[in-house]
Amino acid sequence: MKFNAKDLALLARRPSGYFDKEGKLKICRVVGDEKLIEPRERWCRLKGNLLFLMKNKSSEVSEVVILERCWVVEFRSKTDVSIVLKFQSGEPDLYLEAASKPDCESWAVALGEANSEGLQNKIQQLRRLIMEIKEERSSDEARQFLPSSQVDSLGEPQFTSIQRIANEPKLEFSLACKDLVAATRDRKLNTFIQVSVVHPAEHILTRYSSTEIVEGTRDPLFLTGVTFPPEYPIYEETKIKLTVYDVKDKSQDTVRTSVLPDHKEPRADVGRSFLGCTTFRVGDLVKSKEQQLTLTLRTSDGGKTVGTIEVNLVKMGELEDGETDHITTDAQDQKCALVRECTATEGISGKDNLPSLNAVLKNPICKLYRFPTSDNKWMRIREQMAETTLSFHVPKELINLHIKEDMRRNQELKDLGELAPHWDNMRKSVIAHCDQMLSMYQDTLAELGKHTGSSFKSSCSKGEKTLEFIPINLHLQRMHVHSPRLKDALYDVITVGAPAAHFQGFKNGGLRKLLSKFEAERRNTGYQCIYYSPENTAKAKEVLSNINHLQPLISSHADLLLNSASQHSPDSLKNSLKMLSEKTELFVHAFKDQLVRSALLALYTARPGCVLKKPAVPRNSAEEGGDVQHQDHPSHIKRQDSIPHHSEYDEEEWDRVWANVGKSLNCVIAMVDRLLEKDNVSNSKEGEKDPSAADCKVLHAGGDWYEQLYPLVITLKDCMGEVVTRAKQSMAFVLLQELACGLPQCLMLTLRRDIVFSQALAGLVCGFIIKLHTGLHDQGFLQQLHTVGLLVQYEGLLSTYSEEAGMLEDMAVGISDLQKVMFKVIEAKSEDFLPIITGRREHYVIEVQLPAKMFELLPQEIKEGKLLRMYPVLFNVGINEQQTLAERFGDTTLQENINQENLELLKEYYKLFTEKMPPDCLPHFQEQNDLKGLLENLHQNIQAKKRKNVEIMWLAATICRKLNGVRFTCCKSAKDRTSMSVTLEQCSILRDEHQLHKDFFIRALDCMRREGCRIENVLKNVKCRKYAFNMIQLMAFPKYYRPPEGTYGKADT
Repeated sequence: MKFNAKDLALLARRPSGYFDKEGKLKICRVVGDEKLIEPRERWCRLKGNLLFLMKNKSSEVSEVVILERCWVVEFRSKTDVSIVLKFQSGEPDLYLEAASKPDCESWAVALGEANSEGLQNKIQQLRRLIMEIKEERSSDEARQFLPSSQVDSLGEPQFTSIQRIANEPKLEFSLACKDLVAATRDRKLNTFIQVSVVHPAEHILTRYSSTEIVEGTRDPLFLTGVTFPPEYPIYEETKIKLTVYDVKDKSQDTVRTSVLPDHKEPRADVGRSFLGCTTFRVGDLVKSKEQQLTLTLRTSDGGKTVGTIEVNLVKMGELEDGETDHITTDAQDQKCALVRECTATEGISGKDNLPSLNAVLKNPICKLYRFPTSDNKWMRIREQMAETTLSFHVPKELINLHIKEDMRRNQELKDLGELAPHWDNMRKSVIAHCDQMLSMYQDTLAELGKHTGSSFKSSCSKGEKTLEFIPINLHLQRMHVHSPRLKDALYDVITVGAPAAHFQGFKNGGLRKLLSKFEAERRNTGYQCIYYSPENTAKAKEVLSNINHLQPLISSHADLLLNSASQHSPDSLKNSLKMLSEKTELFVHAFKDQLVRSALLALYTARPGCVLKKPAVPRNSAEEGGDVQHQDHPSHIKRQDSIPHHSEYDEEEWDRVWANVGKSLNCVIAMVDRLLEKDNVSNSKEGEKDPSAADCKVLHAGGDWYEQLYPLVITLKDCMGEVVTRAKQSMAFVLLQELACGLPQCLMLTLRRDIVFSQALAGLVCGFIIKLHTGLHDQGFLQQLHTVGLLVQYEGLLSTYSEEAGMLEDMAVGISDLQKVMFKVIEAKSEDFLPIITGRREHYVIEVQLPAKMFELLPQEIKEGKLLRMYPVLFNVGINEQQTLAERFGDTTLQENINQENLELLKEYYKLFTEKMPPDCLPHFQEQNDLKGLLENLHQNIQAKKRKNVEIMWLAATICRKLNGVRFTCCKSAKDRTSMSVTLEQCSILRDEHQLHKDFFIRALDCMRREGCRIENVLKNVKCRKYAFNMIQLMAFPKYYRPPEGTYGKADT
């Protein structure tokens, strides 16, 4: 071969950017294993298939190596930095030594791709891909030869659909490789398969998914299968490309742990190498007799065979009857489980649940595993995870209620009437602050109304102000177990970030500390206002709520009574009177409280003309209503003649006012009785008249029913109106004192509490609805629900150090506030199954709607609208490195106190359960002795104060399941620590309840953490398939809470 020396010299002196690669290498010739001379340093420049060797960067070229008919031998030793070029011609090998291992590997790749053979392989691979994409375009080209009418009749391309069951994935298959060929004989392969789809209509290759990495075998059985959801456009004509890669270092394989843009292939130098690929038509797999394809894997040029790949069609619902004895020792490094994905929400309760559940659950992800049991049978486990529309629905409903409640309160403050200047200025200040807060709620609701897209709040958004009412990363985590000899079982856990006010921060702690500090300061406040205890303030709000609820009901029933009288209907009259009497008695009973009387007295002193020379601010009193008893002397108050002095104020006047309501009702009852009796007498033709009622002035008997009842009903309404006016003003005055004593901290604490409660309530509503659906056919559970109530157990994983201590304080108060929530089940009247929320801050009722068929399954008590109580308990154990700092250098009393307080609540629930429920209502595999032992064990573990005692959480979770409770697991973001906890809980259940083979416990745990739903949750939150842990952090974690290697690393949280 002839070369022009001048042209080569000129080419070698081109600028650096012109060359494919350049740098310093030590070079010598080698014959056999002996070097002819010692390696000498040369400046090397690579362009195409020419390697220029120069003494230094500026010198003339001394040698040119043509990289044809040669191959690169790279030494795999971690310390070796040399490669050898071997030539087919037999000339001496060229030894090249780099300065570092990365530089050596980079030169090996560049030299290996430099020859024309490598270029031809790339060209052939691209040609094959182009042919695959364009091979079906011939049908489009043929259209130009058809008459226009026939072309129009073709319309869109017609493809053959895959027939599957409704709500089931269109296609699912598992993958396995055999006899893979490595680049070197001693190379142990770490392989995974990348799945790409060629859409027949678009002719575009799209990267769809990939399997996990299986290490150290040439015959990998992949755990992760491939699934196409019901809505995915896949047809028999669709082609699927399978590409097998060899990964050098699993922890460095960033391709599988990050998200790449569509249609963009990863670089070839990211720690993996191409082994082979193959393509098949979906129709070939679906129509194959054995529902299996065995395909040949070939290199990129299509020539060399590098192994085979088996594609097995998987159908949901089919059971495996085979034994597990075929597991050989050769596959010990593999997890012997089949994992595949699906997207259909499935439950044990049946298809009737789908409409109402679909209204609540969205975007489900499903994985399916099979693990061996202790008796060498297969059990199948379906793991599901779904987000919920309640993440946004519940907070928006709640904020709307807050706005209405605050607007009503502001109006009640304005309706207090004329006040003395001191109190009036106080009222103006309070209303101004309340209006600002009200505006903030309205702005937040408007922003949430604009939200579209995902129905969950990612962990990265927990600090956003517009989303502070939304729970963090709220999901249903479900495990459905099918065992060979046991009944199918369903295990649900709600995972959610700890309810906390992240936007407001934790510089001064959380709600638990802030509320305690605020109450202490308010007792000793220097404000010129009256102190009312939190219990009396809550009582005032309850009275106002009763007034707003009962007054319109009584007025309505009174009108119905008059309507019945005008129609001269005795039966209707009796029913109307009964309803009126019941509501009026409740109304009268609501004001039998010392608080109303004492608040009226305080309000009288606040009217104009009652000027206090020395304002006496009563402090806290142990007596009921004693908070508002003024201690000032009558001589301290000046008054106008028109304003009653409080020392002359008749305290019995209020008793007479509200007692008049009862007397008026008695007159109505007596008149109705008289009218009905006279009607009976006239019907029996006994003309004798009855004596008049003793307490009522009765009109002559010959009058019309309506005319005789009308003045009595008007009197009742007038009496009731006078009571309402006085009671509203007195209770509004109490609320004025509460707000004035703590501005602006009081409103800010209310806001923080509303935020935390909103997050907690969204999770609770989700958990209740899911539990109700799964327990519809369990009569024992339904009886427990309306007789005792529902246990709701929260597992916290927060540390008691730094900001997480504040989060834990927020969470503890938010969960405790759930005690004021009641549930009611109603029959849905439309296709909208979302729950309805009513009530106020001190008392909420959640109305859960069920379709008619499901509603009929409920006990009569629930169908009649009985309110269902909730019993929330929280147990927290910090497990991370921050908890280590808290245990050694900080304080863990917060965690200890929370666990001890909630243990007492759990014992109270158990006591109530045993008193009201028969023993046979416990699940069939439980006994009360088991529960007693577990409670005692839990008590001992809490008292032990052992560091990171995770057994507390295991025991609490077990007790909750045995008591038919709802399980929650929470950490800061419900992403990393929560994932470790729920996967451990799932595998523990499989071991303890379903006979998971003991040798496969760790393998099952790693499988769920590496390929299960929780790694998908991480991806949803941070767009990366890595748990946010590092090696130093994990050293502080309990053993079973550590993720498998390669699944953790740096990630935004």
